[in-house]
Amino acid sequence: MSPAGNGALAGRRILVTWPDFDSDDPAGGGYLRDLGADVTLAPKLGRRSSGDMAALVAGADGAIVSTDPFDAEVFAHARDLRVIARVGVGLDSIDMEAATRAGVVVTTTKGANESTAADHTLALILAAVRRIPEQDASTRRGDWLRTGPHVAWDLDGATVGLVGFGAIGQRVAQRLLAFGVAVLAADPVAPSGPLSGVVEHVTLDDLLRRSDIVSLHAPLSANSKRLIGAPELALMARHAILVNTARGGLVDEEALVDALEGGRLRAAALDVFAEEPPQAERLRRLGNVVMTPHVAGVSERSVSEMTRRACRSVADVLRGRVPADVVNGEVAAR
Repeated sequence: MSPAGNGALAGRRILVTWPDFDSDDPAGGGYLRDLGADVTLAPKLGRRSSGDMAALVAGADGAIVSTDPFDAEVFAHARDLRVIARVGVGLDSIDMEAATRAGVVVTTTKGANESTAADHTLALILAAVRRIPEQDASTRRGDWLRTGPHVAWDLDGATVGLVGFGAIGQRVAQRLLAFGVAVLAADPVAPSGPLSGVVEHVTLDDLLRRSDIVSLHAPLSANSKRLIGAPELALMARHAILVNTARGGLVDEEALVDALEGGRLRAAALDVFAEEPPQAERLRRLGNVVMTPHVAGVSERSVSEMTRRACRSVADVLRGRVPADVVNGEVAAR
């Protein structure tokens, strides 16, 4: 990329689907507005089709996006689009080959919410183990059941298996070790650094058989779709708990519901779903499932940092600069 004059974004249209975008934040909407950009807000609050996205992105020069679908159909309508700044790190909603063919730079905000996601994972584990939602609902009904049907379980002494041991998985492991648990990891890359001696590297099947709690931290790809299906759930102990703060597509939800309803799995804690918001009534009515709305990586701090970085990535590309958070560098280097 070559320099672009004074860098003003006058006449440039930027589509924003990230729901937490603050139009008045000096580091967010204010920053882009000061550069002369025309910011169009279309927050993603539910499911969107490729057709919906194609209509929204038509005429946009840049986009700051949530988990909106960007496939070949969308890029065919996005003739002016030069950059997509994904708020977060997941790229499963973006056809990267189609983006690269179209000459669209894609960026993420890697590292901005890793600790936040690890904190939320631990919160879900504790909520499921201590049965917080069930205890809360019971108490609100006027019950006072300190033992009996909602008696809690223990995290201390448990074995926790982490499927995926990247930056977030490692942060989860660090937090878990303080609870006196044994940590297993299944990942193509063995644990290294200070965790190499305390986290045991095992196969996925071994992890599923041995773990009291299984927590997913793998990216979603063609190879990992429905990584946890009926055969994998059958390997898990009846008292085991499945936690997913990664991507809903990693789990066969119908098989998971079957296992939970049939007593072949103790509980689940889910922040992500195959469809978002989740549409499966069978899943939503289960009392032994903790649910949150894809917020593991979201906090006041992380929202501010991710928004700031996404805005700067868009501005950099439209000003002819190579952004720091680029994923498909071959496009940015043209």
